[in-house]
Amino acid sequence: MRSFLGKRAIASAISLIGLVVLVFFLSRLTGDPTDLYLPVHANEEARNAFREIHGLNDPILIQFFNYVGDLVRLDFGESVRRAEPAIDAALRGFVWTLWLAVITMSLVTVTAITIGSLAAFHVGGFFDRIATFFSLIGASAPDFWIAIVAIVLFAVILGWLPTSGTGSVWHWIMPVAVLFIRPFGLILQVVRGSMITALNSEYVKTARAKGVRNGPIVFVHALRNALLSVITVIGDQATAILNGAVIVETIFGFPGIGKLMIDSILQRDFNVILAAIMVTAFAIFLLNVVIDVLYAVLDPRIRY
Repeated sequence: MRSFLGKRAIASAISLIGLVVLVFFLSRLTGDPTDLYLPVHANEEARNAFREIHGLNDPILIQFFNYVGDLVRLDFGESVRRAEPAIDAALRGFVWTLWLAVITMSLVTVTAITIGSLAAFHVGGFFDRIATFFSLIGASAPDFWIAIVAIVLFAVILGWLPTSGTGSVWHWIMPVAVLFIRPFGLILQVVRGSMITALNSEYVKTARAKGVRNGPIVFVHALRNALLSVITVIGDQATAILNGAVIVETIFGFPGIGKLMIDSILQRDFNVILAAIMVTAFAIFLLNVVIDVLYAVLDPRIRY
């Protein structure tokens, strides 16, 4: 296990290095920050002073090596827009996104596994057909469309929910609900397929012959052996929320790391862009390690 985790750490470090190089140079293509933060009539002396303060006067390669040197010391630089360490802004945004992901995926996991298992147990029946129908719709519906429809219906027409912000529990309902729909549909389909296979296996038939009740058969014997493929999809969907909730966060004005990235790109706040991407990438690496450990816990063969 240690050897495996070491290899994963090395592979992730190489990916992070490539990501830093790519994002550093691409972010510079958005333009000169002095055009945004100084008045139009600012003279060249003021513009040069601004660039000097923020390390933008040096050639691009010198800027890159200076940034890498600071990064080795875990110094992500200052935010031009916010006048604070870039890592502070990134971590603050990430905490909001992490809460959003944890709440959403907790609801998705419990609901999808329960309904998917019951649908597999009653395969071909009315409950199975209804669950399959709604899961396919959820898996294929685009997030941005659902978000816009939800705002129009529940905020504008009915007036039940606020359109944006995080001031109360009511502000969280639409973002969580919109992010819930797609992973719920995908995970439910995987649970249903894996459970159908597990319920038709020999060990389940043996348990039934011994008089084991349906509840333990479905949620103990069959589910444990169906979870490997399900965990893969859960991990992928959790990663997608951490890495791809940009549209939903932007539409609902949710102060997560996805919205922070978009705002920082528009504001040409280079250090915050890099800090946000590095924090997200590191979180995804840790999530993948946790999933690999869960594999080993569920299946001892993987451990060896």
